[in-house]
Amino acid sequence: MRFLVRFVRLLVRLLLWPLAALRYWRRAPAGSFVHLELDGAVDDVVAAPRFFERWRKRPLSLHGLRLAARELVADERVRGLLVTLRSFHGGMASAASLREILASVRAGGKELVFHLPLGGDTRDLYLASAASRLLVGPQATLAPLGFATRARYLKGAFEKAGIEPQVFARGAYKSAGELLVREEMSGPQREQTERILDGMHEALISALCERPSVTREKANALIDGAPYSGEAAVAVGLADAVAYDDEVAAALGKDVELVPIADWFHARRARKLPQVLPRSVLGVVRVHGTIASGSPGLFGGASEDQAISAIRAARKSRRVRGVLLHVNSPGGGALASDRIHHELEQLAKEKPLVAYLSDVAASGGYYVAAAAHEIFAQPGTITGSIGVVAARFSAEALLARLGVHSTSLQRGARAHLADPLSPLTEDDRRALDRELESVYSAFLNVVARGRKRPLEEVRAVAEGRVWTGADAHARGLVDQLGSFDAALQALRTRVGKRGATLEPAVIAGARKAGLPLDPPKEPAKALLGALLQLFGEPARSLAAALVAGQRDRVQCLSPLAAALVQG
Repeated sequence: MRFLVRFVRLLVRLLLWPLAALRYWRRAPAGSFVHLELDGAVDDVVAAPRFFERWRKRPLSLHGLRLAARELVADERVRGLLVTLRSFHGGMASAASLREILASVRAGGKELVFHLPLGGDTRDLYLASAASRLLVGPQATLAPLGFATRARYLKGAFEKAGIEPQVFARGAYKSAGELLVREEMSGPQREQTERILDGMHEALISALCERPSVTREKANALIDGAPYSGEAAVAVGLADAVAYDDEVAAALGKDVELVPIADWFHARRARKLPQVLPRSVLGVVRVHGTIASGSPGLFGGASEDQAISAIRAARKSRRVRGVLLHVNSPGGGALASDRIHHELEQLAKEKPLVAYLSDVAASGGYYVAAAAHEIFAQPGTITGSIGVVAARFSAEALLARLGVHSTSLQRGARAHLADPLSPLTEDDRRALDRELESVYSAFLNVVARGRKRPLEEVRAVAEGRVWTGADAHARGLVDQLGSFDAALQALRTRVGKRGATLEPAVIAGARKAGLPLDPPKEPAKALLGALLQLFGEPARSLAAALVAGQRDRVQCLSPLAAALVQG
């Protein structure tokens, strides 16, 4: 039946091919500019939308944009690319990938013009500095202010409230829980954070130096002197001219026509005939968000069930010739990470497996990637964090202050460990330490096995240390620096001759259908969600630990294994 549908589509396309060619000539007159509007999130590859998703705003596919950029460079009728940048939602790794694609248009001999009608911040200017011309709204502000981070330490507040955070960690740099138990930043956390800021700042300086007459000294001065309004930005050389939206076409030249990139690309591709038979593909398995056991919960993230379902589907399918693991995750549950890693190891025994680390692939995010035959990352990717952290609270002092007194009855010396709010004895702490040491040792062995390196070498670059992609590459945690498409090309090479023309396809994992059948959400999760918004990544680790501990307490599973999280 599918073959018949494809055959009918091919026949229709053959009959309409002259009209498709005419449509292209009408849509792209000689000397026109293709127009790309950037406003929101980007992703390296985007799954085909389901029917009910077709009306939702979806991220810009960087792989699709790269294909369009190649076609644009080859199109003699197109003079250049106009990029209207309204907002960009993504990290430095995604920004580097996007910038590389746009810069390839200019390197191919086309004009690359950026228009920032609403102004722009640091990442916007990092992107726009690749342009041959940069236009800014007359009253808009350009603010390449640089990079900053601020951490708020809660030890004093918890002491006043009568709450004792209990944090256990393996790795001197595993700092996800230190906001709860310290009054200021630790030396290791300061060291790794400053290293990351240095890398990002250097990338910004290098990008600004591509502007005409901008030296390193001037680039630093531009950053330190920001922000600038429209005319001031032109005066200091950060922009070339000011223009409102309706003035951009005139600024490009007389009688220049702007063609939306989607219309142009579809018209150009319509001249090519579709495939009749199903083609083999390179499967893309995504691990995005916090890694958690079970099906997607209130926080979403990387569900163990969905990830394993997608991996098994890719392994089983004859059409999938190789798999690209796309990781954008700060980590999560140790057990869930290990189970996903195991499935990836089984897949890697049968098919080529290449991992691409996007904006963040740290802790559990790196754990799953260690199964790949080859790992790619951008220089600005945040990765590593090979370590383990667990957290729980004791609220006995607060409860006593409120007049609440507890009576505990138990069978089993450590039965109270199933209660995440109970105080810990020294014996309890030793038990948790042993459990953490076991998980940390397993993590080190997974990396040593995947990287084919001695255990002591891995231990030296572990300790929970967070690395940039560039530093991880220098220390052997990453094989190659490059974009998603570079990783895709490496996968094609591993597949062999048949892989040269294969395109990526997102493999979606199965998901429970029917919300009424799902268990009701615990009220505690809503509170943890608020903590997550307020305190960021440390709260993410804490939330994962507490939710896992609460769930497993109800299900009578091991509270120790459940509470261990890889921040």
